[in-house]
Amino acid sequence: MSLAPWRGAIAHALHRNRSLVYARYLQLATLQANGRPANRTLVFRGFLEDTNQLRFITDNRSAKADQIQQQPWAEVCWYFPNTREQFRITGCLTLVSGDDSHQNLQPARIAMWQELSDAARLQFGWPYPGKPRIQEAGAFEASPPDPVEPVPNFCLLLLDPVQVDHLELRGEPQNRWLYHRNDQQQWTNEAINP
Repeated sequence: MSLAPWRGAIAHALHRNRSLVYARYLQLATLQANGRPANRTLVFRGFLEDTNQLRFITDNRSAKADQIQQQPWAEVCWYFPNTREQFRITGCLTLVSGDDSHQNLQPARIAMWQELSDAARLQFGWPYPGKPRIQEAGAFEASPPDPVEPVPNFCLLLLDPVQVDHLELRGEPQNRWLYHRNDQQQWTNEAINP
């Protein structure tokens, strides 16, 4: 598998924005069952090895997990402040949970769990996300989970891009490129008006 031509632009933006911790944060938009959009911030966790798929994590008890199972198409919007670049990446999401689906991706899910900090793993022991807040003392003081074996509600989330819209806001005029993956899995790109 060859790397997509837009990967170099993202690598360059990540490098030039490396001093900003929040440069690894991006917004993911999905659709709710009622057809309305839902948007939230995720942390970019790198690319799945030997692919162009972006890696994230999520809890299968969250609303986004249900949304993805109903409609896997989504878009992320990623802004890099130092270089004033925006990437809008459209693609299909794959939710890799602890069930029997996606057996070929279980090693990647386990590796992702093992890469997390203890604090990040601990959040998967908290009460159900999005439910009324539990007032009991200790509700958010779960025992640290096993650092080797993921808890059942931990999911690796993958975005498989089919289109990337890259806008550089510096310059007069600004620069913009549209990358598109065709049915033969080949990437094309063209400069478009900003």
